[in-house]
Amino acid sequence: MQPDHHPQQQPSVDNNMTMSIVAVFLFWPLAIPAIINASKVNPLLQQGDYAGAQAAAAESRKWSKWALIVGIAWYVIVLLCCALGGLGAIMSENSSSN
Repeated sequence: MQPDHHPQQQPSVDNNMTMSIVAVFLFWPLAIPAIINASKVNPLLQQGDYAGAQAAAAESRKWSKWALIVGIAWYVIVLLCCALGGLGAIMSENSSSN
């Protein structure tokens, strides 16, 4: 019996594309580099550049996280401003009617 001489298979690398696409809807300026880096992961793996694929995935994760943080913070600020503005309008309406 001949032993199998298959080349060592590198583990797969998550390209982070899903989080990058979600990030587009929260804060697109930071999501664009995330998508660009996510799209580099699979071609780099196919070329055998495992370290490059890991680096691109890490960059994609970094940009996605920043887009999510900034986007969520922005939505919270907008919601708070709307709520406080609405509350201020109600308060001024009540005080002017007295």
